[in-house]
Amino acid sequence: MKTYRVAILGCRGRGGAAARAYAVHARTEVVALCDLLPERMHALGDELGIAARYGDFHQMIRTEAPDIVVIPTATELHYELSMAVLEYGVHIDVEKPICTDLSEADQLLSLARKKEVRIAVHHQGRSGAAMKAVKAAIAEGKIGQLRSVAGSGKGYYAGYGLMNIGTHVLNAMLGVVGSVRAVTAIAQVDGRPVQPDDVLVAAGGMGYVVGEDITAGIEFASGVQGVHLQQRFSSVDSRAYRVEFAGSEGRLLWRTDEAWLLPDPHYVPGETDWQPLPISMPLGFDPSGTANESEYSYVDDFVCALDTGTDHECSGAEGLHVLEVLLGIFESAATGRRVALPQADRTHPLVRWRASTGMEPPQAGLRPYAEWLREEDRRLGRL
Repeated sequence: MKTYRVAILGCRGRGGAAARAYAVHARTEVVALCDLLPERMHALGDELGIAARYGDFHQMIRTEAPDIVVIPTATELHYELSMAVLEYGVHIDVEKPICTDLSEADQLLSLARKKEVRIAVHHQGRSGAAMKAVKAAIAEGKIGQLRSVAGSGKGYYAGYGLMNIGTHVLNAMLGVVGSVRAVTAIAQVDGRPVQPDDVLVAAGGMGYVVGEDITAGIEFASGVQGVHLQQRFSSVDSRAYRVEFAGSEGRLLWRTDEAWLLPDPHYVPGETDWQPLPISMPLGFDPSGTANESEYSYVDDFVCALDTGTDHECSGAEGLHVLEVLLGIFESAATGRRVALPQADRTHPLVRWRASTGMEPPQAGLRPYAEWLREEDRRLGRL
């Protein structure tokens, strides 16, 4: 059985999480690291015992000949780095979201097809044991017929949260319910409907966003309906991050590492209560190790896909569809109209919205989220 050689292009938190999973999987070997900050690279390299360390990813790929390059960088760099790596004919594992606009993502998928390589987008939660438990419960009929789905973020500024945590929420929905045919959304800033001058360049290089609070209605191709909430809280609260699947006979609640069953369609305190679903760890995974289970399961799925010449469940095409949903929500919030997918116009809808009123695209603000948020509060006259 082939052992896949893996190179990590970026050693921050997400790069470290991916590297630990690839390092402990029996079928993958992390052969090299690359980062522009040597101290960050050396810390990860020393932890995992990886000797080959580079400041130039071109040199890394030419020297180490990896089968997979992991790109866990800031979103604004995904397109440029992914296009460059794909030119070497190497499979890529790129952090979510795949890109900041649809035209870039279209080009990535086109080049991958030309080079006959695979793109996996790092939505690790969809591969995890908790999601497998949810799918098994639905297949076993534990909640009857699926009626609706609802998801929420962690309380970030909504536009930023949509491009950050919203990608995981939507990908989890897609993994169970299937593709989306249309979206309808409402977005507010400071309690009023959004205006073109509320369009911002998000923190962390996540592209153009709008909305402090967003409520999106989602129409799935299967006929199931959904709701996606991204609302700004006074402080970020990870407990709010979840997806709930409602059926005719019960409900399921998913978070990245846990899954719960309510064996009744309606929760009433004092009656039927939520029950944890049994979760089976993947074969070969050591819970006492440094790798996260969902990260390990994601790597395992990628290995299996490459073995069979098929796409990862979180493929480039699926990552593109997630981005279509995200930008469809922004477009609907801006225009007040239902947006059918896939979009015929692949340019960014918020740039088009600004242009329709004679405005140029907004300039980038501060990159760190906390500082960016204070800058927005100053714009709104709160500070």
